[in-house]
Amino acid sequence: MSENNKSKKSGGNMGRSGGPMGSFASGPVVKAKDFKGTLKRLVGYLKPQRTNFILVFIFAIISTIFTIVGPKISAKAIDKLVEGIMNKYTLIGLHAQQEKIATLVKANPAAAKSPKVVAGLAQIKAGISKVMNVNSGKIDFTYILNIIVLLIGLYLVSTIFGFLQQYIMAGVAQKTVYNLRRDVDEKLSRLPLKFFDARTHGEILSRVTNDVDNISTTLQQSLTQLITSFVTIVGIIVMMLTISPIMTLVVILTLPLYIFVTAFVAKRSQKYFAAQQKEIGEINGHVEEMYTGHKIVKSFGHEKDSIQVFRNINDRLYVAGWKAQFISGIIMPLMRFVSNLGYVVVCIVGGLLATQGKVSIGDIQAFIQYSNQFTQPIVQTANIANIIQSTVASAERIFELLDEVEELPESVDGKLIEFPKGEVKFENVDFSYKTEEPLIKNMNIDVKQGHTIAIVGPTGAGKTTLVNLLMRFYEIDAGKITVDGVDIRDMKRAQLRNMFGMVLQDTWLYNGTIMENIAYGRKGATEEETMQAARAAHAHHFIKTLPDGYNTILNEEASNISQGQKQLLTIARAILANPTIMILDEATSSVDSRTEVYIQRAMSELMQNRTSFVIAHRLSTIKDAELILVMNKGSIIEMGNHDELIAKKGFYEDLYNSQFSGANLDNEVV
Repeated sequence: MSENNKSKKSGGNMGRSGGPMGSFASGPVVKAKDFKGTLKRLVGYLKPQRTNFILVFIFAIISTIFTIVGPKISAKAIDKLVEGIMNKYTLIGLHAQQEKIATLVKANPAAAKSPKVVAGLAQIKAGISKVMNVNSGKIDFTYILNIIVLLIGLYLVSTIFGFLQQYIMAGVAQKTVYNLRRDVDEKLSRLPLKFFDARTHGEILSRVTNDVDNISTTLQQSLTQLITSFVTIVGIIVMMLTISPIMTLVVILTLPLYIFVTAFVAKRSQKYFAAQQKEIGEINGHVEEMYTGHKIVKSFGHEKDSIQVFRNINDRLYVAGWKAQFISGIIMPLMRFVSNLGYVVVCIVGGLLATQGKVSIGDIQAFIQYSNQFTQPIVQTANIANIIQSTVASAERIFELLDEVEELPESVDGKLIEFPKGEVKFENVDFSYKTEEPLIKNMNIDVKQGHTIAIVGPTGAGKTTLVNLLMRFYEIDAGKITVDGVDIRDMKRAQLRNMFGMVLQDTWLYNGTIMENIAYGRKGATEEETMQAARAAHAHHFIKTLPDGYNTILNEEASNISQGQKQLLTIARAILANPTIMILDEATSSVDSRTEVYIQRAMSELMQNRTSFVIAHRLSTIKDAELILVMNKGSIIEMGNHDELIAKKGFYEDLYNSQFSGANLDNEVV
């Protein structure tokens, strides 16, 4: 499996997938090594937005408060409605008693003077008078309507502040992430080549994309949820206490049950979510490998094996995913069960308190609403706590990247070679990738203007390293390298590299037209100049045979043209750049002999009157070089032109003969 695939697999658990409870019931949360330090540094990125962030906090509080007071105010409308209904039935009862006494008096007039009857009638009249004084004994719909209008106004204001909160927070989150991405991008441009050599592309891309997106999502969504959840919890507790401390205690006593349920489910679902993420990584890696290598798979007849491997992984993914989703899915029914238990107890206690006149019916209704709202922010807070753990871990990975050792600082007053000639000199150069393992020792080379320098040797001899040192992709340990007598460390890297053109074994072409790919060699190049460069590279003919000619769009991997044609395009690009020094790294190693002839002609055009460094395995291509450097184990072991080196009958002769009369490695220098 490729390193890139491994990297993608390892990054598989960075998402927020999970059951109904999200990350709270999902796989194991990735934790930061230094949570406090990383969080403090991440907060530092929010400081430029602190005014807006404070506004978000204030608006979140206002929005939440207006929402929280709603049930308490609606309780007044319910109480007024209940009061009106009760007054109506009380009035009906009093009138019925009054008619009953009147019927009794009519049947027995003497009873009218009875103290008991007189007292009863007085009591009934007082009751009727009292009821009639309360809005004439009718339901006060005007009061209720005012409450409804007030509630609509409150919820409208709450919505407006919620909208403002999200609007401002979107700006805060995106500006913060923008600054973070900018710093990461600028950092990548300052990192030495050895940083990229030591890491897979997938690992670096994961930090630049997945980790930054993780932070963006948390800032945009989870942070505001955390604020509103906290304010909601505090506000609801306060409102419940104003209604009934006893019922509030009942609700709080149910909290351990919620904690027990969530912990119980999360503990059992974690291992299945971990297995699910592992299998997702496996299946993604397998599909990518099979897709990129589908020709090889087909040519060796391994389609059935590939399908079987996919089915095995898919089966394991199905089992792990089903168990993870099922176990995490039962958390909501269990939470509802606990919540319903709380409702039952609240209703019983509330009913008893209502019979004692300690709470009203409206207050009981409001309290039930508060108890229903109380559990959701608690669960959200626990969920967000896990998300923040994962986010801080992502931030730590980004900060590790930002803390990587950079290239040596540029010279403040970088020397500029106005009219470069291309004379290159290595003087007593030492270099090693690892301090304890020296690679290049005391290297000395003197390259004259316009000369072609060929570098040959077995794999790992240090051929490409030599070029990397010349362009300051790596810094030498000792000695110095000069171009036209100027130490390359005294020049700005951009100015130094502008003098070089490169044609590599692995061609790099991007998704665009052929014209755009060639024109990439020089900014502002005209179409005519671009086409002239293509002619010089012997690429014009094949380009014109394409259906869209120079407007042919190369796909993502430029697989719609051959390898040799790609190489001709890169040579055309180098010709257009018109560099002082050319570097050709195995430029003909992966093409057929016929195409090689065209490439050789193109390279001859390219190298004309230019200092050229040619790294080649095909020794027949560098027979005419003015100087051939034979490298092994990081050292130049032989130096001279082709005839001189053949006459020495040394390592070069063995390499040369091995390509024409069979391998002979017995005399390899160790």
